[in-house]
Order: sequence, then C-alpha cells, then structure tokens
Amino acid sequence: MANQGRGVRLRGRREECATLRTLVGDAEPDSGRVLVIRGEPGVGKTALLDWVDRQATGFQCARVAGVESDMELAFAGLHQLCAPLLAHLDELPPPQRDALSVAFGRGVGPTPDRFLVGLAVLSLMSAAAHTTPLLCVVDDAQWLDQVSVQTLGFVARRLLAEPVVMVFAVRDDSADVLSGLPEMFLTGLADGDARNLLDSVVLGRMDDRVRDRILAETRGNPLALLQVPRNVPAAELAGGYGYPMERPSAGHIEEGFVRRIKSLPVPTRRLLLVAAAEPVGDPSLFLRAAERLGVGVDELAPAEAAGVIEFGSRMRFHHPLARSATYRTADLAERREIHRILADVTDPDLDPDRRAWHAAVAATGPDDAVADDLEGSAWRAQRRGGIAAAATFLERATILTSDPAKRGTRAIAAAQAKRDAAAPDAAAELLAIADLQPLSDLQRAQVARLRAQMEFSRSRGDEPSAGHISAAAAQLRSAAERLETLDDELSRETYLEALAAAMYASARCGDPGLLVSTAEGARRAVSRLAALHHPADFLLSGLADLLVGGPHDGADDLRTALRMWCTHAGGRDGQELRWLSLAFPIVHECCAAELYDDGLTHELADAMVRYARDVGALAVLPAALSYRAGIHVIAGEFTTAATLLDESDAISAAINYRPVKYHRLHLAAWRGVPAEALALIEPATEEATIKGEGRLLGLAGYASALLYNGLGRYQEAFEAARRTCEEVDLGFHGWCLVELIEAAARIDELDEAEAALQRLEQRAAGSGTEWGLGALAGARALLADDEHADALFTEAIARLGQTRVTVHAARTRLCYGEWLRRRNRRPDARTQLGEAHEMFTRFGAQAYAERARRELTATGEKVRAQPSGAGGELTAQETQVARLAAEGYTNQEIGAQLFISAHTAEWHLRKVFVKLGITSRRQLRSISWAS
Repeated sequence: MANQGRGVRLRGRREECATLRTLVGDAEPDSGRVLVIRGEPGVGKTALLDWVDRQATGFQCARVAGVESDMELAFAGLHQLCAPLLAHLDELPPPQRDALSVAFGRGVGPTPDRFLVGLAVLSLMSAAAHTTPLLCVVDDAQWLDQVSVQTLGFVARRLLAEPVVMVFAVRDDSADVLSGLPEMFLTGLADGDARNLLDSVVLGRMDDRVRDRILAETRGNPLALLQVPRNVPAAELAGGYGYPMERPSAGHIEEGFVRRIKSLPVPTRRLLLVAAAEPVGDPSLFLRAAERLGVGVDELAPAEAAGVIEFGSRMRFHHPLARSATYRTADLAERREIHRILADVTDPDLDPDRRAWHAAVAATGPDDAVADDLEGSAWRAQRRGGIAAAATFLERATILTSDPAKRGTRAIAAAQAKRDAAAPDAAAELLAIADLQPLSDLQRAQVARLRAQMEFSRSRGDEPSAGHISAAAAQLRSAAERLETLDDELSRETYLEALAAAMYASARCGDPGLLVSTAEGARRAVSRLAALHHPADFLLSGLADLLVGGPHDGADDLRTALRMWCTHAGGRDGQELRWLSLAFPIVHECCAAELYDDGLTHELADAMVRYARDVGALAVLPAALSYRAGIHVIAGEFTTAATLLDESDAISAAINYRPVKYHRLHLAAWRGVPAEALALIEPATEEATIKGEGRLLGLAGYASALLYNGLGRYQEAFEAARRTCEEVDLGFHGWCLVELIEAAARIDELDEAEAALQRLEQRAAGSGTEWGLGALAGARALLADDEHADALFTEAIARLGQTRVTVHAARTRLCYGEWLRRRNRRPDARTQLGEAHEMFTRFGAQAYAERARRELTATGEKVRAQPSGAGGELTAQETQVARLAAEGYTNQEIGAQLFISAHTAEWHLRKVFVKLGITSRRQLRSISWAS
C-alpha cells in the first residue's frame, strides 16, 4: 500500500484507487459525488485522501482534519473547511449568508437553525464550484465537532447537481451521522503488497521468519509496517529472535510514535506539546507560546527530522496519532502548563472561547473566574447554534465552580443543553450532580421536568419497552404540577408537553385516566391567568376544556389559538418556534381536525410549512410536511401528498431523524392497494405495541377499517373500526366512527351503528361547519329509512361539495349511488356512481374506484377497470420544483424552499421541461398543479 505521508507513492489499493479515480473523474456539472472511507487507525485512510487530492487535477480543494481536543468548539471544523470558499459568501441569499456569518462568528444575530447553516454551506459550495469543480476532503471526521459533522452529513445528502466531490475518512466504528452515505471499507494490504511495503522501508537484512511473523501480526496495516524500522532494532530483525507484535491497534501504532518522541530532546518535546495542545495549527500562536516558554523555534528541527511534524504555513503533524502520542508522553503537570501558556497568548477578543477552554484544562481545581468565562463561551456558542459546544462548556464550568448553589444552576443548564444535543447519558450525570447541590424548589422541579422529557424521548426511540410513553407522560404531568406554584409559564409549557405525551400513549397503552387528569391540571394552570394573550395559552385552555368538558367545549379558544398562530407564523418569531416544538404536531393537528374546519386546517398546514421553511427549522419541517400531506390526502390530491411525504422522509434521513409515518398509513389506506397498505399497517401495529404508542395503534386500526371498507370486506372493517373506536383519538376518532357506521350498516350490526352515530352526533352536530354537518348527514343517511335517506344524502353531498374534503364527498356519492341502485333508480344511481368513479379514479383511490365500477356495471353501465392509480412522470422533487417555478419563484428561492441549492433547482427544472415537452417557465403556468 502506501506510505502515510503526502506525495509518497501508494502500493496496492488498485480497486480503491479506481473507485476514487471514478469519483473525481465523473464530477462534472450535474453530478455531485460523496464517499465515506472507513477503517481502523493506520490502515491508510489519510494516504488515500492524499492520493485523491493529487488526482483531482482541475479541482479546487478544501480540506480539514478533525482533532480530538477541538471536538466541542461549535462549527470549528466546518469553518476551517469553508475558509477557502468564503470569497463567495456575498453570493448567498441574505438569510443563508447571515446564518453562516453568525455560525462562524463573523457577525451577530439570532441563533441560526443548524440546518439553515447546512443549506448555506451547500449554497456556498455550489457557488464556489460554479466555474471550477470542488473537492472537499474531511479526514478524521470522528473528531470533528458534533455540529460540523452533522452539517456536513446534511450537505452530503443534498448534493445532486453540483460539481462537488466530498470524501470523508472516519474510523470504522465512528461518526454515525455519516451512516447511509456511500462507503468504502478499508482493510489491511494484500500479502504481496504488504511484503513489498515492508521490504521497501527496512533497509538492512531481515530474517525470513521475522518477516513472515511481522506480516501476519500486522495484518497488512500500513502504518504498523512503516513503523517497523523505527520501533524494532536491526539486530532483532536480522537475528530471528521474533517480534512480539499484537494485532495493530491505535494504541500499538501510537506507542511507536511515543517511543520516537521520548527520544527527542526535552525542549523539542515541549514545543511538540504546544503544537499538540493547540489544534488550530496557527504558526503565529505557536511562536508566541514558544517565546513564553523560552524555547527557540529551531529546537523543533529534531522532530521535523524524525518525521513527526512539519513547520510551515500551518503546524502539521505527519499523522493524527503522532499528535495524540505527543500529548500522551507529557504528564498532567506539563499539559496544564502548556494549556495555561496557550490561554495567556490566545487573543481574548478574537478567540475568547478557545482561550477559556485552554484555561479550563489548565485549572488544577475549582476556579470561579475560569468557570465564568466558560459560561460566557457557552452562551456565545449557543448563539452560533452550537448546542453541543454550549453543553460541553457548561459541563466544564459546573466542575470548576466552587459555590454549591451556582454549581447546581450550571449543572441544570448543562443537563438541558446535553439533552438538546441528544446526549441523554451525560445529561443524567449532570442532573445527578445537581441533586447533590442546595437547589431551590423551582430548580428541583426543573430537574424533574428534564428527567421526564428525557424519558419521553427514550420512549419514542428505536427500542423502547412497552408502556414507557405512558410513564413519561405521567412524569411530565407530575413536573407540571410541581411547577404550578413556582413558575406559571414553565408549568403551562410542561402541561402542553404532558398532554401531547398522554395523547401519544392514549388509554390503550397506559393509565385510562391520565389524559383527563392532565387536562384538569392544565385548566387549573390556565385559570390563574388574568387573560389569555398568547396562542399557546389559548391552545392549552381550549384543549383542556375539550378533554374535560366534551366535544364542543373549548372550541372558541382552539379556533382563536390556531388563527393567532397562523398570523404570528408570518413574523418568524423564535418564541413561536419554541412553543411550536413543545407539542408539535399532535396538539395542533388534532385540535384543527376536531373543529371540522377545512379552511382553517388548510391555512394551518400551509402556515406550519411556510414558517418552518422561512426560519430554516428542519427539526420541525418533516412533521409540518407530513401534516400538510394529510390535508392533501383528504382533498384527494394523493400525488401531492406523496410528494410531500417523500420530501419529509428525505429531510428526516438528511438530518438523521426518524421518519414521520402517520399520514403515510392514511394515504396507503385511501389508495386501496391491499399489499402496499398492509405492508405499512402491520409493522406499524407491531411497533406501536412494543413502544406503548397507543395513538399509532389506533391509527393503524382506522387505516385498516378504511382499507377494508373500500375493498368491500365489511366484516373486517367492522372489527377494526369497533376495536379502534373503543378509545377516543383526537383528530381521527370522528373519521373512524364513520367507518364503523358504514361497516356495521353493511353487515346489519344496527345497534352498533346507532351507538356510533350518536357518538358522531356529539362531535359533529355542534361544529357549525359544512364539513362536520355534511359528514353527519351522510352517516345518518346510511341508517335512515327510505323516506329520509334521500334528503340526507342530498344534504351531505351539497355540504361536502362546498369543502375541500373531497374524498369524503366522493365517498358520499358512492354510498348514495349504491342506495339508489338498490331501490332500482338506475339513472339516478348512474349519475352518482359515475361521479364517484371519476373522482376516485382521478385521486388514485383504487379500491373505492373499483367498488364504484362494480356498482356502475350492476346498473348496466360499461366501465373499464383502471389498472393503476394516479401519478405522472415527474419525481416528487421535480413536481415540487415545477410547482414553485410555476408560481413565479426564482431558482434561488426554490432552493431555499426545498433545502437544495439553486443549481440543483435549475437541474431539476431542465428535466421537467424535457419530460413535459415545454421550453419555458411561462408554459408551466398553464399546467394544473395541485396545491
């Protein structure tokens, strides 16, 4: 294989080199490329990065190497990688430019969403690559700061049409955020290549048996082979005494560097320690530290001659393990001395955070001045969006704080930050520290709330135990109760979280009285307000009244809350985002559906998506897109719904979130392809049972009933709907009652149908909306006698025809047509059934379309079966781009809306033109786009 240094010829790695050559050879416009090289330390990842760098002729190159001691400085790695590209900063849209400036400490402003920073980096790379392709090389990605590697992972997943190549090198068990990207797993060299490499570096005689053992024990690890002449005396190599080498590991390979460094003069080792402790590699900072040490920079020469480090425009170790070995050779006192010197010579105005960190590492015990500086650095890091860095600074500040009360306050703040940074174990340890301090009652309530929030997050993770969601909801309710007399606003926030958690659990998988008892506490908390002003307070008040009082209680407050929120969303208020994330999307979505107000539900869905896009809040955008998809499902716009769900899943994958699945079940049930729907419903049922997520269990039951009614399998629909309707799931309980009524009526379970109708009347009769009253009239018609059924069907069709809940309007026409045919009113039946068949076919609702076709055939009408549902040539992303272009958005604006670059938007648009056979944006406006 290769030597590890730059410019040294590779040995072996033919297949790997071919892959990399293709990567840079194919990086023409319209073809972004990404590769993650994984392998153990010393296996040659850095050498391959050097090789691809040399091969990429005609490319500009941006490069960064992660450094373990730099892991918690927010955006440090990203800033270093992007530094050569910042000349293009002014080409970015203002929101992206501002976000990147704040993240890199070049400007001030509100905390940018980290994924808006990711979009800015994507746009920056696209702009830089406009004339010359760009190669981005990231070595030791496992040691980049967390927010940098998350951002680069997001960018790598959004590259498509840019002439940009990204190559990462990472240890084989690290950097999970890069999982799912194209990978190359690097192992040791083949025997022949390993032998040639060993022979090339051992200049003297080597005993054959020693050679064979070395080759076997190193398992082809290039760095281990390269270190043989430095670590093994020539007499051992020639004499056949054996070479006691274990399988190469980071520790073993590093040990070779340790021995080499220990042989250097003391002044040289002290200079090396300065370079190892200061990962920026700034020569001017190194020189200032050397002067403070009283050591001349010429003392570095022996280390350069030994192949440990090079001193040039940057301080650069020849291998990352040489840096860690240098740090290991020093004792604790020596490290502290060097960090103290580095703190002294680091400019407090230009780099206060790194200065504070060096001072913290130098501290020998509690140091309140340093702790104060760390706390200030934490808030600066948080303003830049680096919550992981903020958490680490606060954690260190906690340790260095001498005052117990202040230590408790900082421990709570650090735990909150660690929780937000998805580090629950570290958060739990900090809460344990907080428990030992003299906390106030408010602080103890805050600790209880944090523990409940972490329990809820765990309960909805990948492998939770049954019942955990209910337990978390109970803990949140308890925390809200404790906060009632301590902090009204925190109490109301926690009640909203508790209600959301209890709604996810539902009575199916938890305490049957938990939701109502939590709502009673929320009413109590809201009652202490002199007046309601904020939309979140109206929302909490209305939801609590609905749950405690009945289906129509709280409706006015809910409607006010949702309308206020739609208005406030246009202001891009960060407080709104904080409140939105507390219980989003379940509370907002359910409350809107319970009002049976289709206009408000459309407005709310649009506002949520627009707000999340405008502020760059990718943490909530997938859920917002999924909710909006649900609105398009009931509007019969299945293609648009699928497009939104695909975008939601793509963004979830890019930010390493779990995909939102509720509305995908709903869409699959309406599409009515049994194999496809059950392939989603059955795993969702199993997952919901394991997680204790009763709401998902209920939705799976509702989707089953909807599917089976469409297929005419009424007994199965009845069983699924009856089982689901035993509990009240806000948001879709009324829909499931309709399924139960129809299925029960078809199989003559009339008592069940009448009971379900009474429950539906309680929910819909007082809505005062065309949707609610139309749905109720249609349900009543199914059970009415002939004298009244005709008028009720007619009323239902008229009312639903004035709404955008088009699938229910089509469903009512189908039921009316079936009723007419059974009364031998064939001409009238053909009219209704024909309308229903046309609508269902246009939607892509295959089961219901087939049901309508069979009924039409029974009236004597000849109708061909439809082989498939709706859908066009355009991909989901192309449809989104085309729609926005038709609305007049520029490529740059489309990119910002869809979290892609402007170049990718243009690339998609060219493909749209070819597929649609058009040549201009103007022609897009003449095409009907579902919105």
